[in-house]
Amino acid sequence: MQGKNDCMGQNIKISKEQIVMAFVATCIETTARFLNVSYKDVYQRMKNVGMIDNFIIPNYEPLHSESREVLAERLVECLNKWEEQK
Repeated sequence: MQGKNDCMGQNIKISKEQIVMAFVATCIETTARFLNVSYKDVYQRMKNVGMIDNFIIPNYEPLHSESREVLAERLVECLNKWEEQK
């Protein structure tokens, strides 16, 4: 029996911004696992070189279609290059 407060069947709408921010979090966590370091360390490194705002968010569309393994490899490569250039 379903009560009037039952959430089944209701659509929850989330914005594109929320979807992209969830993807950013996934990128940070995936990269941290790949490097075997803390997600806090990866976040700080990415933030220091502007990678989140200048690479991950603008490239959401092509990046989110990658496998996690390929995504982690690309993000680590990019992060290392950006850190070298800074």
